[in-house]
Amino acid sequence: MTRPIDVYYWPTPNGWKVTILLEEMAVPYNVIPVNIGAGEQFTPEFLKVSPNNRMPAIVDHEPMGGGGPLSIFESGAILEYLAEKHGQFLPKDARGKYEVLQWVYWQMGGLGPMSGQANHFRSYAAQPIEYAINRYTDEVNRLYGVMDTRLADREFLAGPYSIADMMSWPWVAAYERMGQDLNEFPRLKRWFETIKARPAVERGFTVGQELRREMSAEAKKILFGQRARH
Repeated sequence: MTRPIDVYYWPTPNGWKVTILLEEMAVPYNVIPVNIGAGEQFTPEFLKVSPNNRMPAIVDHEPMGGGGPLSIFESGAILEYLAEKHGQFLPKDARGKYEVLQWVYWQMGGLGPMSGQANHFRSYAAQPIEYAINRYTDEVNRLYGVMDTRLADREFLAGPYSIADMMSWPWVAAYERMGQDLNEFPRLKRWFETIKARPAVERGFTVGQELRREMSAEAKKILFGQRARH
């Protein structure tokens, strides 16, 4: 009997990436909530799995290649590993594989961080900073334009539906919080609605929705005031 993969999770765009892929592949998994507003990401137990004190992370008890349990942190590494292990949503040929992976890394290095900063300065900053709001809102707008252009002659970002789409979609899902209007990007909007309609995406997107709540002042202090911990 296959043992479920442990998913250390909180309902955020990076967490949704993992649950969406697992739902798409019909791979059993066990959700272990990590309440990032309560500081659970700093527990010794979690740091053994994710030394960067960030979720998501996974533990595969039946890892590719055999051996003991394998823990992986960083959402891009997680999706690449799971797709490779199960032979889905990541092409095996070199050309197709790197067509997907370049968009995976594009999301990890650009769309995710810039969207996160836009959301922070638009929604959570103690005082509004006009320069920061404009800087990150405009950069998200630029990145949406990159996707819209990319999708001019294709249905998905990198050939067939892949982990590149699953990683980018959760960060577009909160477009209104990023100060964006999808009507400005018709091809991106079509891509977004196509993926949203997939049953597995809907299931993965709603995992742990009961855990979401208004962020308290104490939670903001925990999340946004971090420094090195010795």
